[in-house]
Amino acid sequence: MVFKTIFSIKQKDMTKNQREKRLSQLKKILVIGSGGRENSIAWALSKHKSIEQIYVCPGNAGTSNFEKCICIDPQSEDQEKIILECLKLQVDLVVIGPEVPLAEGLTNKMRESGLTVFGPCKEGAQLEASKGWAKELMIENNIPTANYWAAFSEKEALDILQRFNKPLVIKADGLAAGKGVVVCESIEQSKKAIKEIFSGKFGSAGEKVLLEERIEGPEVSIFALCDGEKLVVLPPAQDHKRLLEGDKGPNTGGMGAYAPAQLINQQDLQDLTELILIPTLKGLKERKIDYRGVIYAGLMLTSSGPKVIEFNCRFGDPECQALMPLMGEEFGSVLLACARGELEHAPKLTFHNICSVCVVASSEGYPENPRKGDQINLNYDLDPSLQVFHAGTTLDKFNNIITSGGRVLSVVAQGENFEKAFNLAYKNLEKIEFDGMHFRKDIGYQVRNNKN
Repeated sequence: MVFKTIFSIKQKDMTKNQREKRLSQLKKILVIGSGGRENSIAWALSKHKSIEQIYVCPGNAGTSNFEKCICIDPQSEDQEKIILECLKLQVDLVVIGPEVPLAEGLTNKMRESGLTVFGPCKEGAQLEASKGWAKELMIENNIPTANYWAAFSEKEALDILQRFNKPLVIKADGLAAGKGVVVCESIEQSKKAIKEIFSGKFGSAGEKVLLEERIEGPEVSIFALCDGEKLVVLPPAQDHKRLLEGDKGPNTGGMGAYAPAQLINQQDLQDLTELILIPTLKGLKERKIDYRGVIYAGLMLTSSGPKVIEFNCRFGDPECQALMPLMGEEFGSVLLACARGELEHAPKLTFHNICSVCVVASSEGYPENPRKGDQINLNYDLDPSLQVFHAGTTLDKFNNIITSGGRVLSVVAQGENFEKAFNLAYKNLEKIEFDGMHFRKDIGYQVRNNKN
């Protein structure tokens, strides 16, 4: 299935030389983050011919595996140090990967320092940082979503639950690394989730709780690159949130993904853009927010139509890893144009007409208490249709690659169909080893012939 860039902007009359000059302005990029998402973004940007250097802050043990990519020292929470480093290195574009620095206002501080940043300001990042804020924006702009009730205390939440007397989806309002949502199967499970969140399981993210009606249907994710006024839509993706096969076990940050998702076609994507993405950008503008970054809408396709489950203010992880191999080499120029608020000057973003898949390998104990410090043995094939994106990895004093987080790495593969892509990914996963390694064997079961 071919997905085209939709709602891309007509270019102003520019000569070929003028376009090439704008492309050549992008020479140095800094990517902020240490996960698989940032590793894959850096890899995709390295395909851009004019880019000379990609700095990743802080990066991981896999950063330097890719041409032009190197780690730099400041941690993502050291905002002033990062800004000084960007100015010293004279970077042309900063791409902020994770949600936390966006929610903390790193974009605002960087722009005040004269830097060009792809990533929404603190005000725009509320789209993900506060589920209640996002719900209000959806209601104001007639964006379909599940009914919900907000509670600021355990008693208030339990009273709401008692009033409805049926299992609800319990959500911590703030950022909880993708783990703050419990889809409850019973009233007792709903009570337990409420008590855990208000007892401090997710810190300040759980000071407010949303209780949401359960809706049913397959899930799909859609993404738009925005410059504050206009947007370009990417191919849709589908991810797997649960830890175990058969979509069982606790929610995680994501155990795998594939793109383009087959649940929707080009016309569906255009309809969803008009129903959800454009009204979201309009609602942000009405709140005086100049949103320059990714709008990610996680949707459920219910019997009564599509509904938004959640918004993210950045690329999804692991959806990003599956999406990056689909991007044409104009990707970096489009990000720069978005950051400048100049999408009308961007080249048309092209997408490779292939299937791309991602399977995450996690460490023992993930997501609650991931084990760290295990040596990783990497022995995968050198294949242009295969990528291994590092996430929770670091180097020890002997230069061995060891685990340093819950989701350790993503094995990503492409093929002319999903069967070939998944076969390549799983074949190479079997060649990677570390103690306690866990991965789901049924990622992409929706599009695979061989489900095992």
